[in-house]
Amino acid sequence: MEAAGADVRGLRTGDEVLGFCRGAFAEFACAAAGLLVPKPAGLTFEQAAAVPIAATALRGIRDAGEVKAGQRVLVNGAGGGVGTYAVQIAAALGAEVTGVCSTGSAELVRSIGAAHVIDYTREDFTGGRTRYDVILDNVSSLPLARLRAALTPQGILVLNGGGSPGHVLGPVAGIVRAVVASAFVSQRLRPLPSRQNREELLAVTGLIEAGKLTPVVGRTYPLAETAAGLRHVEQGHARGKVVVTVR
Repeated sequence: MEAAGADVRGLRTGDEVLGFCRGAFAEFACAAAGLLVPKPAGLTFEQAAAVPIAATALRGIRDAGEVKAGQRVLVNGAGGGVGTYAVQIAAALGAEVTGVCSTGSAELVRSIGAAHVIDYTREDFTGGRTRYDVILDNVSSLPLARLRAALTPQGILVLNGGGSPGHVLGPVAGIVRAVVASAFVSQRLRPLPSRQNREELLAVTGLIEAGKLTPVVGRTYPLAETAAGLRHVEQGHARGKVVVTVR
């Protein structure tokens, strides 16, 4: 941290921090002190930059998904930025985790705690052989009926719509349909709320310090190549988090 405002408490100039910040594709950026937390000592700065998105995974698995030990949990998009954290968090909670990903990400997803890995290019997890207590869908490419078919009768479907730049309407429309349908079915269909929360960041860094969570950085791009990094993410096949570095 280069400088701290006069009224900031608990953080000092020179502290190593991570958190949420608008306009962070820059050499210097101004962040609200309430959205920053100390960086775990064992992390590189590249890893630390990849940590805040873990709060989304925590919210999806622990809060919206209400995951408990012994449950069957499926993470669709398990090789991506949110997915790699969601697999680890669900496993840390004692769930039996199935990760759905591409062929190239299968080994990675298995290495971070997935008990089972489904290659979506070869197998359809909605085929009906296994039903899951909780599904976190980070992909938004499947019809709601097919996702529900993979849930237990009282299961929870968590929809992390997101969408890549220029492709937001489809996921949002799917979330709206799920919210409406949820009022008429026994399964619970929940959108994943978007927010920035310091308590969630502290919970995430606590898991990291306890050795239960490790950031997965797929690629790094120098600041001058930020546009190329964004294009890579938009293609939808990024492994782990893509990080922009400032030297």
